[in-house]
Amino acid sequence: MMRLNNKGQTLVEYVLIISLITVLAIALVKIFGGYLKDSVTKMGCSIAGKEYVEGEKIGEAYCSGDEDKLFSD
Repeated sequence: MMRLNNKGQTLVEYVLIISLITVLAIALVKIFGGYLKDSVTKMGCSIAGKEYVEGEKIGEAYCSGDEDKLFSD
């Protein structure tokens, strides 16, 4: 009886699984990145003792007094 080598098939399956996880992670960061940035900014403002200012769009929030440090698109 002939024995088949399944190591190549297993490697391809692992690569496909890792690729799927990577694409999913990138999509989640694209979707929820602004919310995450705003929550980190809010926490940083409270630690620094500054007032949290919401931006016009998601991901544009900043701490009061930091208006000169904002990046413009």
